[in-house]
Amino acid sequence: MNASMPYRPLARRLTGGRTGPGGRLKALALLSLLATGMPALARDPLPVPAHAVIGVQDRHLQADDWVRRLAEPDRPLLNGAGVAAQNDRMWQSDRHLHVLQNLPPDLTRAQVRGWLDPLSAPPTRTLYDERGVEITKPQLAAIIANAAVDAVAATAPARYGLVVHRADLRTFPTRQRVFSSQGDTDIDRFQESALFPGSPVVIAHTSADGDWYFVVSPRYAAWIEKRFVGEGARDTVLGYGAGTSALVVTGATVRTVYNPEEAGISALQLDMGVRVPVLADWPADKVVNGQHPYTSHVIQLPARRADGALALLPALLPRTADVASDYLPYTAANLLRQSFKFLGERYGWGHGYDSRDCSGFVSEVYQSMGIVLPRNTSAQAVSPALERIGFDAGDSHEKRLAVLRTLQVGDLVYIPGHVMMVIGHDNGTTYTIHDTTGITYRGADGKVVRTTLNSVAVTPLEPLLFNSEQSTVDRITAIQRIRPQGAP
Repeated sequence: MNASMPYRPLARRLTGGRTGPGGRLKALALLSLLATGMPALARDPLPVPAHAVIGVQDRHLQADDWVRRLAEPDRPLLNGAGVAAQNDRMWQSDRHLHVLQNLPPDLTRAQVRGWLDPLSAPPTRTLYDERGVEITKPQLAAIIANAAVDAVAATAPARYGLVVHRADLRTFPTRQRVFSSQGDTDIDRFQESALFPGSPVVIAHTSADGDWYFVVSPRYAAWIEKRFVGEGARDTVLGYGAGTSALVVTGATVRTVYNPEEAGISALQLDMGVRVPVLADWPADKVVNGQHPYTSHVIQLPARRADGALALLPALLPRTADVASDYLPYTAANLLRQSFKFLGERYGWGHGYDSRDCSGFVSEVYQSMGIVLPRNTSAQAVSPALERIGFDAGDSHEKRLAVLRTLQVGDLVYIPGHVMMVIGHDNGTTYTIHDTTGITYRGADGKVVRTTLNSVAVTPLEPLLFNSEQSTVDRITAIQRIRPQGAP
């Protein structure tokens, strides 16, 4: 008899008797927990230190403190073949991703409008500029008109380009920042995401003023300033970085060496997970932009020429830069150490402020290990390519807590509009690292406390409030994890 059989009726009750993948995953997690002995529900009260972040001590802010808690921190969670298979599932099954190689040579109006229209609806809420002045209807009309949606051609050749500088992706072709309330200028409602140097794009449409492209990248479609895209041949664009000799950025960010000869590739920011080709056959004594290369890596970067054409140029990346010759092994230790490299970075909605937001943060941590995730939380939380544990609104608090106690390093916890990465458990409490505007909890006096963070931060999960009435635990919609298919 299977040792877990006595627990099956209980697990079935805890998972609502579901027989779908989400229900089976929850049952597996709970059965594993029951078979090994469930931790006590009680936990010591979490302290509120002077910095007003509940339950967080200095030791919690050290990646190695969490690594030391693990029995096998360096054991691969997926090997190279497993990561490749995981990415294949993602590209094949997740509708939020775009396989540029599969796009036809000619784009139809229906295809382009299918990407463009979801972003082109006129805003219905009142919006304000950075001074708190309301954006007028004529101003909005001009911004919308610049998208030139009605001018999309019936059919047009697909054009290709590489992004040459970290660049914002915008809802509309405008640099005008807009906000939902006066005085709150952190969340620009026209900011969608950002693309990094070397990102391939298909140019699907051009704004009326000619200054913007509507582009389709592998993970997002939106507007980008034309000056940040070098247009080139399809094979050149899609083949960039495909060689075996490359470097992967494993730091939060790195910068190329300053040079006075090529401004476009001078002191250029490259973010975690960016992969750049290495010019391995570069002569050892040949200067690069006036500098001897022996203290640097000679890499190849895209640049945009005055006529908009793509050029691939040599650049120097210091040997002191936090980079690796390949994607890092997918291990719990690397998940922890990579995520903590962002600790304290300013929160940037839609990758604003030259930083990142919650979903961008977890995406780039996983990308440094070669694992692809959809761009936004709404897409990540439902991706069919991941091992998903789903929750319904009627699921009890106790049932949710039971699942939390089974979570492992790197598991992603989703609530509406936000994602947190699990880093471990301490004193019966789940701890996460996430890029967040702030946290809410009840103080010792029972009053609601709101602490503004606006950074990548470590926080406990169970004490947090979603709002003044609901706990964050009760608003969890899903847990996503990247593990071998069928693993508990």
